[in-house]
Amino acid sequence: MEETAKNLPLPENNGATPENGNGRFPLTRIRFTLTLTILGFLAFLIGVEPSLFGLDNARTIGFAQIFTMLLGLGLVTWGAQLTLNLFWPRGEKTILADFGSRVVATGYVISVFTALADAFGLGTNPLPDVFLGILQIRGLMIGMVVIAIGLLMQVRWQKAQGVQKSSSTPA
Repeated sequence: MEETAKNLPLPENNGATPENGNGRFPLTRIRFTLTLTILGFLAFLIGVEPSLFGLDNARTIGFAQIFTMLLGLGLVTWGAQLTLNLFWPRGEKTILADFGSRVVATGYVISVFTALADAFGLGTNPLPDVFLGILQIRGLMIGMVVIAIGLLMQVRWQKAQGVQKSSSTPA
């Protein structure tokens, strides 16, 4: 009886896990980081569109919504970055992946400072009347694109050195 590909163990030196050499991914950590990412996405949705959750929705996006949206974006960014780091073996990240983590952080800083420009005194509205205008939305989107580029830079695109393709196909 043939073993299916689902039941086969990974080769020993595939570099699959940062902690040990048993060829297994740290599933509990991956679950935790993906849960963190999903919770961040829910917080981001609450900030963007609170009426989806039955919360009060004003005509403009105010400071509380901006803060909730940025908190959610931060959790999504952090969870995604931690998840992608788990797929790299310990100490074997490429320069591109290492640079990608800095690009992600830069994108989040761009998002925070452009979304809160009015609160920092750089926007067109004084401090009590902080809301998300069209320029802040564009800056937030630019920051999110920079975050996405940084996350793509962290993806492990190549297989590890010890992994071989099997030429047999299941019948």
